[in-house]
Amino acid sequence: MFTVYVYTLDTLADWELGYVTAELNSKRFFKKDAPGIAVKMVGISKEPIKTMGGLTILPDCTINDVAVDEKSVLLLPGANTWDDPKHGAIIEKAKGLLSAGATVCAICGATTALANAGLLDQRLHTSNGTGYLAMFSPCYKGQQFYVDQPSVSDQNLITASSTGALLWAKQIIERLEIFQPDTLEAWYMYFSSGEEQHFFALMQTLPTSE
Repeated sequence: MFTVYVYTLDTLADWELGYVTAELNSKRFFKKDAPGIAVKMVGISKEPIKTMGGLTILPDCTINDVAVDEKSVLLLPGANTWDDPKHGAIIEKAKGLLSAGATVCAICGATTALANAGLLDQRLHTSNGTGYLAMFSPCYKGQQFYVDQPSVSDQNLITASSTGALLWAKQIIERLEIFQPDTLEAWYMYFSSGEEQHFFALMQTLPTSE
């Protein structure tokens, strides 16, 4: 059983989480022997937060409740408030998770917080550009490990730019091994191209009901 913790903070960029949380929650394309997945919203407190799109999220648990083990997955979405020092607690938790072999996934603004903590200095990663990281993360020293792609997976760290949400979701799903490989490829091709042929290819990969 994997527990996927989604960090919630004010001005959270709704669209960056949509692809991955929809699939993890619905389980509509999971393979028959997929590992169990539980999704929990995490906050500094259990007080509601307001997303960039104006939606209200009520956290299920707090940072202290995040289990530090290999079966934990932490999703860090973009937001306009990552420069607030109060988010240092979740970055410390991310550091512990990476050391424990757990999976940490950061997109857009969340990558700046990882960069400031030195967590991108020795790992392949991406963001909204090296200039973006230099501007918002004065402590960033990982330029030689920067990869100019929408999303980059380096073992148990998956980072993405603000335009990389779909590929980020694909790499997270792949890491969790919850789709058959052909299902994942067809899913990605359909949502990245919109071509009908990939939708039918996706349907054909799904397990039949017995």
